[in-house]
Amino acid sequence: MGASFLGIDYHPSRVLTLIYQPFALGTLAILAYNEAKMNTRKRNLFGYSLFFISTLLVLVLDLATSGKGGLGTFIGICAISGAFGVADAHVQGGMIGDLAYMLPEFIQSFLAGLAASGVLTSALRLITKAAFENSKDGLRNGAILFFSVSTFFELLCVLLYAFVFPKLPIVKYYRAKAASEGSKTVAGDLAAGGVFKHEGSETKSKHGPEHVERLNNKQLLLQNIDYAIDLFLIYALTLSIFPGFLSEDTGSHSLGSWYALVLIAMYNVWDLIGRYVPLIKCLKLESRKGLMLVILLRFLLIPAFYFTAKYGDQGWMIMLTSFLGLSNGYLTVCVLTSAPKGYKGPEQNALGNLLVLFLLGGIFAGVTLDWLWLIGKGW
Repeated sequence: MGASFLGIDYHPSRVLTLIYQPFALGTLAILAYNEAKMNTRKRNLFGYSLFFISTLLVLVLDLATSGKGGLGTFIGICAISGAFGVADAHVQGGMIGDLAYMLPEFIQSFLAGLAASGVLTSALRLITKAAFENSKDGLRNGAILFFSVSTFFELLCVLLYAFVFPKLPIVKYYRAKAASEGSKTVAGDLAAGGVFKHEGSETKSKHGPEHVERLNNKQLLLQNIDYAIDLFLIYALTLSIFPGFLSEDTGSHSLGSWYALVLIAMYNVWDLIGRYVPLIKCLKLESRKGLMLVILLRFLLIPAFYFTAKYGDQGWMIMLTSFLGLSNGYLTVCVLTSAPKGYKGPEQNALGNLLVLFLLGGIFAGVTLDWLWLIGKGW
């Protein structure tokens, strides 16, 4: 799918990410603004269902065109990429907001799951490349296997969120607590878990009206602007390097066509490891000034990657990519588990949505800046 009959290089690793992001960012901006009035259950179920349908459509598109590719197919893939962006905005903001009024460990687990999906993606890609590399239509067969597995997992997410998650006792406890603090977003979830409105209203009357009052989005954002900027900067840097630069701009090395895949796999593995490091209390960075300083120092990775791609060997590039992943995962968890502390349930939900909005803003900035690596390369 890389080059069409027009002889144009699509730069798919850059283009698809760039298309995905405006849809994700725009949708989440609307959802975050209206967060207090939304039914979180319907929002998350819509997002997971759209993920499932979009992944299935990739398979359908490939089978309908017999894997021939071309400009029309690429435009279809771009449209599906936009749908993935809409789904991501529903699920990522909804789930982080949902988990923000529960335990910080829940956010860490969710974020670790996101990173684990990256590791699984890389593992499947390496396996399919090894299995199908020398066969006719090997890349296509590998992609079909990958999207078949992905479609199964997406369906599993829909079923687990719809029927299992709302019935977990600890989830019911925190949702009832959020309802008692004035949250209107959890009613559907509570009903699905067998906790009905009158139970929440009894608790609410016990706590009194002062607990129902909450800070608005603007007040929450002003109090947490440093955390919001932290997330923006983390992802602006990461996505300006990963995956576009790693896929196309690292030169030719002894690993050949495996090189970019190995780099992306190393990023994903260390991103996952980084998301577990904050569970060791003495290693978790909670100082707001400390977080900002480390995040700003991380921008030294840009010249490091530039000079390593130009003059270094693959060992140095693998080490740098691993550090990029480790620091991305570690800092994301540190910020998102520290920020909601000290707020009431509805405020934590709103803050979770706002922080993810800045995170996606950082991703959008990053994938846009990623094109700067192409300057002087004839495109």
